[in-house]
Amino acid sequence: RGNEYKVDFISKSKVVIVVNDDKVTPAIEAISKAAHTGEIGDGKIFITSVERVVRIRTGELDESAV
Repeated sequence: RGNEYKVDFISKSKVVIVVNDDKVTPAIEAISKAAHTGEIGDGKIFITSVERVVRIRTGELDESAV
C-alpha cells in the first residue's frame, strides 16, 4: 500500500522590472537570452501596464518618480 515518492521542488524567484514602452522588446530579448536553458523552470515573462508610480520619500508622481 505504501509508495515512496521523490519530490524535487524547483526554487523560484520573482523579478519585477519597470521600463518605458520603447524598452519592452529589448528587455524581453535580454531576459529570455539570459534565462533560457531549455529545461523546465526557465520561467515566464508577464507584460503589464503600470498605471501610476509614487515615490514615497519625495511624493513625486508618474514619470518624475521613475
